[in-house]
Amino acid sequence: MELRQLKYFVRAAETLNFSEAARTLYVTQSTLSQQIKSLEDELGTVLFQRDSHSVYLTESGSKLLPLAMQTIQDAESCKNQISDLKQLLSGEINIGVTYSFSSILSETIRLFMKEYPGVRLNINYNTMEELMGLLRRRKVDFVLAFKPTRPYEEIESHGLFEDRLSVIVRRDHPLASESTVSLENIRGMRLAMPAKGLQARNTVDSFINLAESGLDVCLEINEANILLDIVQHNNLITILSESTVRDRDMLKAIPLDLPDNQMQGCVHTLKKVYRKRGAEIFIKMLRDSVTVRELSGKWL
Repeated sequence: MELRQLKYFVRAAETLNFSEAARTLYVTQSTLSQQIKSLEDELGTVLFQRDSHSVYLTESGSKLLPLAMQTIQDAESCKNQISDLKQLLSGEINIGVTYSFSSILSETIRLFMKEYPGVRLNINYNTMEELMGLLRRRKVDFVLAFKPTRPYEEIESHGLFEDRLSVIVRRDHPLASESTVSLENIRGMRLAMPAKGLQARNTVDSFINLAESGLDVCLEINEANILLDIVQHNNLITILSESTVRDRDMLKAIPLDLPDNQMQGCVHTLKKVYRKRGAEIFIKMLRDSVTVRELSGKWL
């Protein structure tokens, strides 16, 4: 049994599509099928059932899948630990980031790339739900996102800074002079909102039933930077975390007057797994960055 065969099997099991699995593995479909057939012959059992419309795992395939995934993960962990022991800071770091963390991350990326040019950074922007799924499958080494509204049993969250939901407006907007804003203050104003699935929207929904709030939501979009551009160039308002507008001089964040209106920016990691030395260095740089220290200092 070869590690390569297990990798082919896992990818095929994840996609349940041999053509797609072969494409993502950069091999031909016949090569993939031959390797899985060799694995089936060695194990003495059929792992996949195929008909004219679909592919699905057999009972043996379902039993093998978590074992194969663990074997692959253990092999990767072994390689990373040996590399770190040799003090060869190379390879790659896979980071999952929610859109709201863009301005917080830039400083650390620049510093890390300058000090460790041999390490490749792969940064995946997505919704928190998607990123937590990638973290559980070890497709990313850690996730930068606000603390989720519901716990993930196998994931631990390490706080970086405190934040809060805020109404975001242009600096020439009538609300810009206010120190706090209530829901009543924004009734009758046109809102552009983060779409469902984005973390700020999840937090908004935990406080407000938009369908029954009487608020005039004229736009929803699943990309925070585009949303901020729209607010900056139109007479609209939105609701996001205060830190989102850190690098946008034309916009102002006004804290939303809600009970327990707090959001905690966090680094999320898997529990009880080996963490790459490069990932630990990156997280330390982020924690020590001017950006994060300034955000933390606002709450001291």
